[in-house]
Amino acid sequence: MGKYNDASFPPSGAWDRRLTDIACGALIPAELVHENPWFTVWRRGGYYTAEYRQPQVVVLPVVEDRAVVMVRVRRPILDDTTLELPAGGSESTEAPEDAAARELAEETGIAVSASRMIPMAPLATSPNRMPKLCYVFRVDLDQGEYDHRGVHDAEIEKVELIEFESAVRMIAAGRIYVSVPVAVIGTYLMLRKPTS
Repeated sequence: MGKYNDASFPPSGAWDRRLTDIACGALIPAELVHENPWFTVWRRGGYYTAEYRQPQVVVLPVVEDRAVVMVRVRRPILDDTTLELPAGGSESTEAPEDAAARELAEETGIAVSASRMIPMAPLATSPNRMPKLCYVFRVDLDQGEYDHRGVHDAEIEKVELIEFESAVRMIAAGRIYVSVPVAVIGTYLMLRKPTS
C-alpha cells in the first residue's frame, strides 16, 4: 500500500476529503450487506465496513483550560454507562460546526454559537471498519456556562466536569476507556503542554 496521508483540517488547510468521501471507494466489488436508518454495512473488496449515514462530530468542551465537560452515556452493548464527549451525527444539510454546537446543547444543556467551535484534527474511529473520519471540535467555556447549563436529552444519564489532572488518572486507571475521548483529550493535553 505505502500511502502516508496526514489528516488535514482548518485553519492549516481544507477539511480532509475522508470526512465526507468513502476512502476505500476503489475496493471492489462493493456489496451492501445491511442497512438501517443510522448506518450501512458493506463488503468492499473483501473488507467489511460500517458506514454512518451522516458525518460524525465530536466536541471537546474545555472549561477555563482546566477541566473537560463529559457525559455519562448508557451503552447497553458494553453493559456500562461510559464517560464520553458530546458527539453524534450531523443532519442532512447541517454544517459540521452547527452539528457540533447542536450536539453539545442536546447532550450537555450548554448552548453556544457554532462560530465558537475550533477545529481539531479529525480522527479515524475504527480504521479497520469505518472508511470515513469524524470531525473534532474544541469549544472554550467559562465556569458560568457550565453552571447555568440547561437540560440534556434522555440518552445522557449525567453531565460531569472533570479536571484534566483527574481525567489523566481516570484514563490511566481505565475509568475513561472509550477510544475517542481518550484520543481527543490526549491530543488537547499534548498541544497545550509546552514542548522542550
